[in-house]
Amino acid sequence: MFDSHHMLDMTPKSSENDLSKLKDDDYETKSGTETMEAPSGDDQDPSGQRPKKKRYHRHTQRQIQEMEAFFQECPHPDDKQRKELSRELGLDPLQVKFWFQNKRTQMKAQHERSENSILKAENEKLRMENNRYKEALSSASCPNCGGPAALGEMSFDEQHLRIENARLREEIDRISGIAAKYVGKPLSSLSNLSHHLPSRSLDLGVSNYGAHSGFVGEMFGATALLGAVTGPTEADKPMIVEVAVAAMEELMRMAQAGEPLWIQGENNTEVLNEEEYLRTFTRGIGPRPLGMRSEASRESAVVIMSHVNLVEILMDANQWSTIFCGIVSRAMTLEVLSTGVAGNYNGALQVMTAEFQVPSPLVPTRENYFVRYCKQHTDATWAVVDVSLDSLCPSLMSKCRRRSSGCLIQELPNGYSNVVWVEHTEVDDRSVHNIYRPLVNSGLAFGAKRWVGTLDRQCERLASSMAINIPTGDLCVITTPEGRKSILKLAERMVMSFCTGVGASTAHTWTTLSATGSDDVRVMTRKSMDDPGRPPGIVLSAATSFWIPVPSKKVFDFLKDENHRSEWDILSNGGQVQEMAHIANGRDPGNCVSLLRVNSTNSSQSNMLILQESCTDSTGSYVIYAPVDISAMNIVLSGGDPDYVALLPSGFAILPDGPGYGPAGILDVGSGGSLLTVAFQILVDSVPSVKLSLGSVATVNSLIKCTVERIKAAVMCDNP
Repeated sequence: MFDSHHMLDMTPKSSENDLSKLKDDDYETKSGTETMEAPSGDDQDPSGQRPKKKRYHRHTQRQIQEMEAFFQECPHPDDKQRKELSRELGLDPLQVKFWFQNKRTQMKAQHERSENSILKAENEKLRMENNRYKEALSSASCPNCGGPAALGEMSFDEQHLRIENARLREEIDRISGIAAKYVGKPLSSLSNLSHHLPSRSLDLGVSNYGAHSGFVGEMFGATALLGAVTGPTEADKPMIVEVAVAAMEELMRMAQAGEPLWIQGENNTEVLNEEEYLRTFTRGIGPRPLGMRSEASRESAVVIMSHVNLVEILMDANQWSTIFCGIVSRAMTLEVLSTGVAGNYNGALQVMTAEFQVPSPLVPTRENYFVRYCKQHTDATWAVVDVSLDSLCPSLMSKCRRRSSGCLIQELPNGYSNVVWVEHTEVDDRSVHNIYRPLVNSGLAFGAKRWVGTLDRQCERLASSMAINIPTGDLCVITTPEGRKSILKLAERMVMSFCTGVGASTAHTWTTLSATGSDDVRVMTRKSMDDPGRPPGIVLSAATSFWIPVPSKKVFDFLKDENHRSEWDILSNGGQVQEMAHIANGRDPGNCVSLLRVNSTNSSQSNMLILQESCTDSTGSYVIYAPVDISAMNIVLSGGDPDYVALLPSGFAILPDGPGYGPAGILDVGSGGSLLTVAFQILVDSVPSVKLSLGSVATVNSLIKCTVERIKAAVMCDNP
């Protein structure tokens, strides 16, 4: 609180005084502070009173700049901070105190003037809408005689629908007007618009993957359904706008509604009331196709990221697929119909394709052709919605389509956001392997809980990467913030490479080696050429998935622990594993990046370094690692560019085998068994042109099967 004689009286009676005082405050803020000085004896009042006169102390430009900068960080400095600031600037602590009081008063007045302007604009908008609704109602005709309808002859529901239709039509016209400026233009012709959009790179390699053409070709290359889709025709674009606007309306109601749309299911879970949904939303994408089942889920969480950055990530295909690399195996923006207005993504509209996955070759991916629409509803609330456009391409034989799905983002103080996520899909998943069917049918594999869990974990990781100071928990081998950031960036590329290569993406051609049961090993080969992030040559990838009757948390804790590594890692040759560096990047201690040294028992072998990242949330866990060259890692530790460090990631994806429930009947994901995917990548020949030998395939097959047996034996010995 500041002194009363420095506060503004905001009552209507003293508006002129307020204005003059505000001008004084502006002058004091920019030029100096006022101090009170007692007059000399000749100026003494005969009555004995000691009148005071104002004396202005003009601050220097440097003093003003320093205090302005400090005010941005801390508007209410304490005594200690004021004294320290006054000592640095050569001012009296009282002068600093008065300057901050005046500055706060000025900011408060400006804020109130701004709020008044916003309220006036909102009031005018409401008045205009009210007039428009009256006109719409007055133009309604009687269904019986055809004449003007009296307001009383219309039901409340009919009035509401007419008003809602008028509002939706206005929004469609507005978006169509924006889209008309850009329709028909290829993405390259929109590059000159980039200066209108916010440029807030997270500086963690999120938007830098386009620099490696080989990597992008693998991630975003199109085959199968995605390859058959092209951008929309001119005739389709008005329909796309209308579908997007209706989907946004549906998402907002789905995110905010309670019963009867969402009803309580078993064990405190929310279940969509399908009958109520069909009654409520009549403007959807049509009835559910034959052979498809419906999945609907809703989840919310508070995440450590601003609403501005969240919207930017969702509206950028590269950043979106990077943050959600465990779910999005490929994504592509086919055409931008609108870039939004006022320098942000409000009103942005783009047609996209994406492929969603579970980290196992036993679960088919879900390919979608959809429109994504972003809208700002209030100053602090944004929404981003997806809805399928399959009806525009009837020749596509899609096995999955997205009804209105997306998220509602509400701004919270201190850079946090509240996110409500809705996933509503229809899918033909009859080809899912039996061991994954309970997980997929429960909605945990592709549902809102997995999206929100991944987002929460990734937001914590990004916040950790931007930390300036090195936490005391990080081991001393990382001596600079630059080195810490470089290691995190290298680990992020490793995780993304693993996730895009372990699933059943149609961009991959898996070959199943002869085996029995669910432990079949699937292999594929690819040539690595002219890619600085991978060693050149023939790379053999092998993966297998299996069920194990051990809780997923126990499996995760075992695999991430370097002290247990010799129990399953054949390539370490039984050597002792030492953790040289440890970077925590989340609240859960399992979320971390480690640099490991394997001290081989064979003295003739050089020591080997392993980069490892472990990450976990309520819907799944990963332990991903890759051998790294010691000289290259030294460059990274000193803050060098990690993009040129060659990596071939291997690792594990650990998922619960379905929803489990604790003693109190509360949903406890992972309390039952685990679904474990083991994946290796091995350079079998450094010459890309040579043919793969059967001996190499047999070696990798033997390696992965031996690793699986060791893991089963180790984790089940304590879990009879």
